[in-house]
Amino acid sequence: MCMGVLFSQAYASEVCRKEHSHLALSLMSSSRGIGLIVGPAIGGYLAQPADKYPGIFSVNSIFGRFPYFLPCLCISLLAIAAVIACFWLPETLHKHTEDTMLNSSTEAVEEPCSDLNAEQSGSGCLSLFTNWPLMSTITVYCIFSLQDMAYAEVFSLWAVSDRKYGGLSFSSQDVGRVLSISGLLLLIYQILIYPLVANSVDPITLVRAIALLTIPLLSSYPFMPALSGSILQLALNCASFLKNSFSVTTMTVFNILMNDAVSQDLRASANGLSVTLMSIFKTIAPAVAGVIFSWAQRRQIAPFLPGDHLVFFMLNVFTVIGLMLTFRPFYARNGTSNH
Repeated sequence: MCMGVLFSQAYASEVCRKEHSHLALSLMSSSRGIGLIVGPAIGGYLAQPADKYPGIFSVNSIFGRFPYFLPCLCISLLAIAAVIACFWLPETLHKHTEDTMLNSSTEAVEEPCSDLNAEQSGSGCLSLFTNWPLMSTITVYCIFSLQDMAYAEVFSLWAVSDRKYGGLSFSSQDVGRVLSISGLLLLIYQILIYPLVANSVDPITLVRAIALLTIPLLSSYPFMPALSGSILQLALNCASFLKNSFSVTTMTVFNILMNDAVSQDLRASANGLSVTLMSIFKTIAPAVAGVIFSWAQRRQIAPFLPGDHLVFFMLNVFTVIGLMLTFRPFYARNGTSNH
């Protein structure tokens, strides 16, 4: 999966012109984010179909004997469809050398796509580790990725836990419904709203604004069990959509900054390095989130940060760390080096 992510990010940055890079990478991040949202929703709706939909699926059928076969089958069919769709993907423009006319158009595309401030290939892939604008961007990217994965782990655990433990007492179907609504709204946001925001706000300023808005948003989650009915549904769906849109926007911005920090021939290597490091952080995140969530369940009457207040406080700690790392001397841009 990681290899697919890095190739798709490099492909998206090369297949379009500079002025469309924000939209291309936002759609990439959006599609992946929607997949991470809709995937659990599919599992929530389609797992144990014989119990949930006895009028359609018999207990004695294959879906009754293998209660998780249906969601796995649906995901496999989607994967097959994706493989088939790959045959219609065009080659990236800068690789075509068939004729002069195409070469001239290629040069016109390559020129704006290469950032004037990007470090040149020089000593090859090893130069990535001495490219401080790239490495500082990857560092912040990893911190926000860890926070995002920890939130994804905590959200489902918190939603299905009993109200006496600070949760919402939701079923897996309720969680799936919330995630599906968030995925639909996220797609609309990425297509219609994000390109306008990206073109009017400096990328790193946008990340800082999102981090500041994330802090009160995450702090509001522990108070939601006090709500009920349609008010709870509205508040939870709005909060889930905002959090996921913030995450996808942040990831898109960092993908653009990483591509701008290197020359075009090193973009695939830069994306490979970023995805490798990001995957390490995303591997750690669920374990850390699970430990903190279990600890929080035993602190329901603690005088300071009781119960799930502790969980969302720790998520905000990572948010603040990421925010601090967007300032100098931790972060550098435009080819400047801070060794």
